[in-house]
Amino acid sequence: MSRRTLAILAALGATIIYALNHTIAKGVMPNYVQPFGFIMLRVIGAAILFWSISFFGPKEKIDKKDYPRMFICALLGMGLNMLVFFKGLSLSTPINSAVLITTTPIIVVLLSAVLIKEKIIPKKMVGILIGLLGALGLIFFGSETRQDAPNIPLGNFLIFMNSVFYGSYLIGAKTLIAKYHPFTFMKWLFTIGIAICLPFGYQELIAIDWFNLPFEALWKIAFVVLGTTFCTYLFNIFALTQLKASTLSAFVYIQPLIGILFAVATGQDKLTTLKIVAACLVFLGVYLASKKPKPDPLES
Repeated sequence: MSRRTLAILAALGATIIYALNHTIAKGVMPNYVQPFGFIMLRVIGAAILFWSISFFGPKEKIDKKDYPRMFICALLGMGLNMLVFFKGLSLSTPINSAVLITTTPIIVVLLSAVLIKEKIIPKKMVGILIGLLGALGLIFFGSETRQDAPNIPLGNFLIFMNSVFYGSYLIGAKTLIAKYHPFTFMKWLFTIGIAICLPFGYQELIAIDWFNLPFEALWKIAFVVLGTTFCTYLFNIFALTQLKASTLSAFVYIQPLIGILFAVATGQDKLTTLKIVAACLVFLGVYLASKKPKPDPLES
């Protein structure tokens, strides 16, 4: 199995975890853990895990010239990105968050073209547009009413800003991951992330009533820390070693599909013809956006 195939599987695995996270994390907030307190659990837990496995990787030091870029990546990917998403999710609904996340590829493509002069081939653009059409159809023509969404407009805006921050993080991380081992990169990013998030989440972190948390809340917290934080960031950073940032971001289209399948399996939604057609569009879009272009014989 080629490294590119493994990278695609890693990106797919991270996407599935993210898709489940919309519902699982929402089930914890705000009754058991407040959003910023949850972020503190994520960055502290991931930092400990990445420092633990870093002993199995190479011993590397960060060049002083890379400190500013490392801090910016931590600010975007482990600070602002997480804070606005979980706060937005606590105010809005899982379905709204799923559809707004699909704006990430468009943002990444635009930023990649502007900031790092990444070429946008027509097939990739068509794939992104098809996938976006499928994702929007999958979400906007469905309906969901939830009692635990007190400020949906503000929540939706914060979730959209998460896409902006995460897309910027993917572009910034591409240069560093080409230079440093993923374990080195992630342990320092999450360590910096603790310092960034601490002013926002300290009070909510110490307010968690651990002794009275039910098992349901505990396993959901563990899923978010181990799966949504540790595994997804590890999977994505490996995927970035073989895939372009715009290709990796296109996998976000699978999130609403998996999210709805998860809801159907738990008896919270029903499968319809619209959802089947939209799912086909999502898969076609991801395929076109992730397909490696053939080299131009005139350039060889």
